[in-house]
Amino acid sequence: MNNIDMEVLYQKAQIAAQAAYVPYSHFRVGAALLGDDNKVYTGCNVENRSYGLTICAERTAVTKAVSEGCRSFKALAIATPDSAVPVGPCGACRQVLSEFMPLQANVRFGGRTPERVDTTIGELIPFDSLHDLGKA
Repeated sequence: MNNIDMEVLYQKAQIAAQAAYVPYSHFRVGAALLGDDNKVYTGCNVENRSYGLTICAERTAVTKAVSEGCRSFKALAIATPDSAVPVGPCGACRQVLSEFMPLQANVRFGGRTPERVDTTIGELIPFDSLHDLGKA
Protein backbone atom coordinates (compact mmCIF):
# COMPACT_ATOMS: atom_id res chain seq x y z
CA MET A 1 0.00 0.00 0.00
CA ASN A 2 2.71 2.47 -0.92
CA ASN A 3 0.10 4.69 -2.56
CA ILE A 4 -2.41 4.88 0.29
CA ASP A 5 -5.74 3.35 -0.66
CA MET A 6 -7.98 4.50 2.17
CA GLU A 7 -10.88 2.29 1.09
CA VAL A 8 -8.72 -0.85 1.27
CA LEU A 9 -7.50 0.27 4.70
CA TYR A 10 -11.11 0.88 5.74
CA GLN A 11 -12.10 -2.63 4.61
CA LYS A 12 -9.35 -4.04 6.84
CA ALA A 13 -10.80 -2.03 9.74
CA GLN A 14 -14.24 -3.52 9.00
CA ILE A 15 -12.77 -7.01 9.19
CA ALA A 16 -10.98 -6.17 12.44
CA ALA A 17 -14.27 -5.00 13.99
CA GLN A 18 -15.66 -8.51 13.66
CA ALA A 19 -13.24 -9.70 16.38
CA ALA A 20 -14.34 -7.06 18.91
CA TYR A 21 -15.19 -8.21 22.43
CA VAL A 22 -18.20 -6.05 23.32
CA PRO A 23 -20.57 -7.93 25.68
CA TYR A 24 -21.68 -4.69 27.39
CA SER A 25 -22.05 -1.99 24.76
CA HIS A 26 -22.51 -4.25 21.70
CA PHE A 27 -20.65 -1.50 19.82
CA ARG A 28 -17.89 -3.00 17.69
CA VAL A 29 -14.94 -0.92 16.51
CA GLY A 30 -12.15 -1.95 14.19
CA ALA A 31 -9.00 -0.02 13.31
CA ALA A 32 -6.40 -0.47 10.60
CA LEU A 33 -3.17 1.48 10.89
CA LEU A 34 -0.71 1.79 8.00
CA GLY A 35 2.83 1.89 9.29
CA ASP A 36 5.76 3.67 7.68
CA ASP A 37 7.03 0.12 7.10
CA ASN A 38 3.98 -0.33 4.77
CA LYS A 39 2.53 -3.03 7.02
CA VAL A 40 -1.06 -2.81 8.20
CA TYR A 41 -1.68 -3.28 11.91
CA THR A 42 -5.25 -3.96 12.97
CA GLY A 43 -7.05 -3.79 16.27
CA CYS A 44 -10.50 -4.11 17.78
CA ASN A 45 -12.05 -2.84 20.97
CA VAL A 46 -11.91 -5.12 24.01
CA GLU A 47 -14.40 -4.23 26.71
CA ASN A 48 -14.27 -4.92 30.40
CA ARG A 49 -17.14 -4.61 32.86
CA SER A 50 -15.03 -1.86 34.44
CA TYR A 51 -15.34 0.51 31.47
CA GLY A 52 -12.17 2.34 32.43
CA LEU A 53 -10.21 -0.81 31.58
CA THR A 54 -11.73 -1.09 28.12
CA ILE A 55 -9.20 -0.86 25.30
CA CYS A 56 -10.17 0.98 22.12
CA ALA A 57 -9.49 -0.47 18.67
CA GLU A 58 -7.15 2.36 17.73
CA ARG A 59 -4.96 1.90 20.81
CA THR A 60 -4.96 -1.87 20.26
CA ALA A 61 -3.60 -1.33 16.73
CA VAL A 62 -0.97 1.17 17.95
CA THR A 63 0.14 -1.16 20.73
CA LYS A 64 0.46 -4.11 18.35
CA ALA A 65 2.49 -2.04 15.90
CA VAL A 66 4.82 -0.59 18.52
CA SER A 67 5.37 -4.05 20.05
CA GLU A 68 6.46 -5.21 16.59
CA GLY A 69 8.90 -2.31 16.17
CA CYS A 70 6.86 0.19 14.13
CA ARG A 71 6.62 3.64 15.69
CA SER A 72 5.44 5.86 12.86
CA PHE A 73 2.24 5.68 10.83
CA LYS A 74 0.94 7.08 7.56
CA ALA A 75 -2.80 6.47 7.77
CA LEU A 76 -5.64 5.15 9.92
CA ALA A 77 -9.08 3.76 9.17
CA ILE A 78 -11.79 3.16 11.76
CA ALA A 79 -14.95 1.12 11.23
CA THR A 80 -17.98 1.19 13.54
CA PRO A 81 -20.39 -1.28 11.91
CA ASP A 82 -22.98 -0.93 14.70
CA SER A 83 -23.38 2.81 14.17
CA ALA A 84 -25.63 4.53 11.64
CA VAL A 85 -23.16 7.44 11.48
CA PRO A 86 -19.37 7.65 11.22
CA VAL A 87 -17.71 7.72 14.64
CA GLY A 88 -14.24 9.20 15.03
CA PRO A 89 -11.65 8.28 17.63
CA CYS A 90 -12.17 9.23 21.27
CA GLY A 91 -10.00 11.86 22.92
CA ALA A 92 -7.65 9.33 24.53
CA CYS A 93 -7.07 7.64 21.17
CA ARG A 94 -6.52 10.98 19.45
CA GLN A 95 -3.82 11.76 21.98
CA VAL A 96 -2.11 8.38 21.52
CA LEU A 97 -2.34 8.62 17.73
CA SER A 98 -0.80 12.10 17.74
CA GLU A 99 2.24 10.61 19.46
CA PHE A 100 2.99 8.45 16.42
CA MET A 101 1.45 10.17 13.39
CA PRO A 102 2.34 13.37 11.53
CA LEU A 103 -0.33 16.05 11.38
CA GLN A 104 -0.92 15.38 7.64
CA ALA A 105 -1.56 11.62 8.17
CA ASN A 106 -4.81 10.49 6.55
CA VAL A 107 -7.74 9.27 8.64
CA ARG A 108 -10.99 7.71 7.39
CA PHE A 109 -13.89 6.59 9.55
CA GLY A 110 -17.38 5.31 8.90
CA GLY A 111 -20.33 3.39 10.24
CA ARG A 112 -22.65 0.86 8.61
CA THR A 113 -23.82 3.23 5.87
CA PRO A 114 -21.71 4.20 2.83
CA GLU A 115 -20.97 7.62 4.41
CA ARG A 116 -17.27 8.12 5.23
CA VAL A 117 -15.36 10.96 6.84
CA ASP A 118 -11.91 11.69 5.43
CA THR A 119 -9.69 13.92 7.52
CA THR A 120 -6.18 14.15 9.00
CA ILE A 121 -4.69 13.80 12.45
CA GLY A 122 -4.04 17.55 12.41
CA GLU A 123 -7.73 18.26 11.80
CA LEU A 124 -8.72 15.85 14.59
CA ILE A 125 -6.31 17.51 17.02
CA PRO A 126 -5.91 21.17 16.11
CA PHE A 127 -3.24 23.10 17.98
CA ASP A 128 -1.51 19.89 19.10
CA SER A 129 1.22 21.07 21.47
CA LEU A 130 3.09 17.76 21.18
CA HIS A 131 4.04 18.51 17.59
CA ASP A 132 4.91 22.12 18.49
CA LEU A 133 7.15 20.94 21.33
CA GLY A 134 8.96 18.61 18.93
CA LYS A 135 9.99 21.64 16.85
CA ALA A 136 11.65 23.38 19.80
